[in-house]
Parts: sequence; structure tokens; C-alpha cells
Amino acid sequence: MSDNGTSATDIITYIGVPLAVLGVLPILYNTAVTLAALSKIKRMLQHSRLTALTRSDVVNRIIEVDLPRYAVTPWDRFSNRAEYWTLSRHPSSIPGGSWTTFNWRTNVIGLSTQRVEYADQLRQPQVEVAFDELVSYLLDLGAVPDPHGWRLLRSTGLWTPVGCALLLSPDGKEKALTLAPLDGSDGHLSLAVNWQGGWTKRDYSDLPPYWVRLLPPVQEKRNGDNGDTAESSGAAGDRLSTELPGDDASSLQKRSLDSAQRVGEANSGKPITCQISAGGIMSALTQEDHLQSTLHLDSLYIDHIRVRAGKSDGVWFASAVTAFGTTSQTILWNYKVPDDILSFARKETVPCGVLVLLDVVDESVTPEWATKHEDHGAALDVFTSRNRERMAAQQAEARMTQAQREQAVRERMTKENLQRLQDMRDKLRLDTQRKEARFMEALHSPKWSAEVAAGHNLAWLKRTGTVSESMGVKDVVGTLLHRMVLDGEFTSSLCRMLDLWKSWAENAGMRKSDLSALQEDKVSFAYATLLVSLIKDTSTGLEGTLSMDLQECLNMWRQVRLG
Repeated sequence: MSDNGTSATDIITYIGVPLAVLGVLPILYNTAVTLAALSKIKRMLQHSRLTALTRSDVVNRIIEVDLPRYAVTPWDRFSNRAEYWTLSRHPSSIPGGSWTTFNWRTNVIGLSTQRVEYADQLRQPQVEVAFDELVSYLLDLGAVPDPHGWRLLRSTGLWTPVGCALLLSPDGKEKALTLAPLDGSDGHLSLAVNWQGGWTKRDYSDLPPYWVRLLPPVQEKRNGDNGDTAESSGAAGDRLSTELPGDDASSLQKRSLDSAQRVGEANSGKPITCQISAGGIMSALTQEDHLQSTLHLDSLYIDHIRVRAGKSDGVWFASAVTAFGTTSQTILWNYKVPDDILSFARKETVPCGVLVLLDVVDESVTPEWATKHEDHGAALDVFTSRNRERMAAQQAEARMTQAQREQAVRERMTKENLQRLQDMRDKLRLDTQRKEARFMEALHSPKWSAEVAAGHNLAWLKRTGTVSESMGVKDVVGTLLHRMVLDGEFTSSLCRMLDLWKSWAENAGMRKSDLSALQEDKVSFAYATLLVSLIKDTSTGLEGTLSMDLQECLNMWRQVRLG
């Protein structure tokens, strides 16, 4: 004990204890702050309906959160209307969770572990989604593409500024789909979405992107036709389905072909909707009620118009239906028309003289291409010479005796008959030579584009009563595509004509055999010019536009991160 009564124990009590308390305070503070942040994180996760594992290190103020990573895809617009057309009831408020605005079909693909100190540092993992499905979904809801954003994304790629808008709200005032920071995107394109309930302007009755509606041709009612044909064909199809199969393979094949034909006849008066993907046609459905409250959709046989190696029918159909379905309102060009077909459609490949020989146009409306033969003077000279010879012979006969005159007349008549027969042979040979020369001149006559040829062929089809007077090029093409879905034989015939035309356009030009093929099937060639002209017209209008920018971007990034 010291002189003033203070011991070592007192010194430890008055000095050591406070120092010890001061040393524990940071730990207590860290513990309190960490527990508060952990509690807030758990409330955020609970509010966002997220399942996660949390761990905390109170000494080092570290909180670990394990959140699942998802791959998502939109619900089916018909079967799951409630999920597809409405927003999520519990969207996430955590940064990176903008994708929770919508309802998705989800699939867990991994875990994302985050180490944070504060609640506001927590980020929800981005989800993986197919770029074309995402864009198609938002367009289906009514989003409007921003041309500037797609052009910038196509040209600068991942260096596109954050916040650049790709899709806008239906009124064009708000950003719906924007570029997001690349943090945690692993080199993928990073996007963020923003959508409000009042923005959805469409529903399941509207035609979705990537789909094309083909209307049936207008059926002109004939005398005595009261619609019994369609009913009888449908009844026959029903009877066929209930019959027992035959004993041999040929009988089965015949029954199958007859059944397909009857199905096509039964559906010939119904609208058809076709789904077109990057690989061509995916499905074709008959449609009765224009997608109203109840759906009456039946899948159709489309193997004959699928894109296949070694056959061009599917490529021609996909190219034509893509051009048909591309309008100022339908900017999404999912199927890319092959470059060789685009190049062919833009060339001038139809000799105008050939259309004259096919009686499609009058020669007066074409440039001069055939040799003019003026034979009236030569024919008059021959006629005058023959008359002079006859008159001279008759005068000489008048001075002869009766017997000599009769002999001279017989000889003169024989000579005139031989001359007339020789003149006929000479004229026939000359006509044949000139016809052959006219054929060759027609093959090498000035060439017209598919668009010009289609205009003349459409007028010819109307004159012959093949199509209605009120129909334009696009109207006729729509009916052709409708028939191609249902009639495989018609599709093969039309595509053979398209292949023939493309072949002479890419090689040395049209040959006599090509012209003969056109003369045998003038209607198919007329239809072919309408299809090609529509492909040319549509592709030219879209060159360098929003549709091409969007298509290139979709091809460049198949999978994106949405957060």
C-alpha cells in the first residue's frame, strides 16, 4: 500500500477496466452494425420473395449471401395468359433484379456468393435469357424499338454506353430495355428492363412477333354450289379416320395421301398462322375465330415447306413469307433471306420478248427487240410477175390450134400448181426460220426486273380470270402462300419454276428449253414473278434500316444477361 492509501488493485480498477471497455467497444459496434445490416438484408430478401443463405462475421463486419442464379424464358402466351400478360406481384427491389418485374419460367443454373458490409451493396444476380425471346416478349407487350439504340449497339457492341435504350414504352417516352453495367456479366451483353402495368397495350388476340397470318383466297360462289363440297370432304375425312388400315404398304400410303388431301381441302377456307424462326417455318396452325376468347388451333402438315438440305422449297417459302409478313408495323425480321436469293431478286433477268411470246404483254409496250420483215413489196412483185406470165401464156394459147391449146393449158396449169406448191414450201421454210430467229431474239431481248414482269403478269392473270380484279401483288402472294401450306404438289411446281428462273439468271441466260417450260406452265411463272418481286421490294425497303440492325444484333448475341 502506498503512502496515500492507493494500491495496485485500485490502479487496475480505475484505469485498466475503462481501457478494457474501450478495447471491446469496436467489437461491440461491429457486431451491432453487422447484425443490423444482416437484418435489413433478410427483410429485403423476404420482401422480394428470394430464398438465400446468409452468413455473418461480426468481427470483420462481413456478410455472405448465397443467391441462386437463374435461366429464364417467357411463359406461353396462350396456355399461361395470366403469367404472360400481367406483371409480377412481388418484384424485387434489390439492384440487378429488374427482371423480376415479369413472371418467368425459371431454372436454377448455379449460386452466386456475395460478400458485403452494408445492405445497399447487395446485388441480385442477373438471369440468362435468349435475346430473341426477350425482345419478342417485350414487343408482344407493346414495346417500341429505338432505332438509334439498335444502330449504336450493332456498331459498337459491348462498348455501347450504359443506359442506351433499345426498347421504349408504347408511347415512346420511357425507356423499357436499356444497356446495364457489365459487372458480373462474364462478357455477355448486360441489359436492364423497366415496365409498368399500364404500358401493356396488347393481348393474346393480337398476332405475336415471328408469326404471319395468311388469309384464304376469296371463294367465288359458283352456280349450284351451296357449300356441300367442303362438308362432304370433311365427312369423308372423318370416315377415313375410322376405317381399318389396309393389308399392304401401298394401301396405307394411298390412304395417307388421300387423308392429307382431304385435310387440305377442308382447311382451304380457313386462315392460317405460321411461326417463322431463324431456321424457317416452325409450325402452321389453322385459325377460326381470330384468336378470340377460345382458341381453335390445329397443327398442319408442313414437312414439304421446311428448310432442308438439297431442296429449295422450304427456302423459297420462308423467304416469301418473311417478305409478306414484313411491314412498317412488323419490324422483326427473324428469318434471314439467303444472299443469293436477294441478289437474284434484285437483278433484271426476264427478257421482255419472252413475255411477248407468252402473250402476257403486247410488243408495242416493249423496247424494240425483234427484226421487222416488210414482205409486202416482194409479194406484190411476185404476184405481178405471175400475172404477166399467165397473161402472156394465155395470149400465146389463143393463137394455137384447138389441140395445141388444150395441151398448152394443161401444161400451164401443171406449172402454176407446182409454182404455188413451191411458194407454199418457201413461205413455210421462211416462216420457220423467222420464228426460230424470233425465239432467239426474244431470249436475248432487253431484260426487265421481277417487279416490272410481275406487274404485267398480274394484269394478265386478271385478264384471264385467274385472280380477282381487286387484288394487288401482296394479296395474291398471300393466297399463294396459303395454298403452299396446304398443297404440296402446287408448292413443288411453283418452286421448280423458281429454281428454273434462278438457274438461267445465274448462268448464261435463258435457253430454248427454259422458254418451252414457261410456255407449258405460264401461270406458275406468273406466280413466281409475284413472289420474287415481293422479296425484292421488301428487302430493298429494309436495307440499312431498323429491322436489319435488330436482326444483326440478335444474331450477334444469342444469350444475354438481364438484371
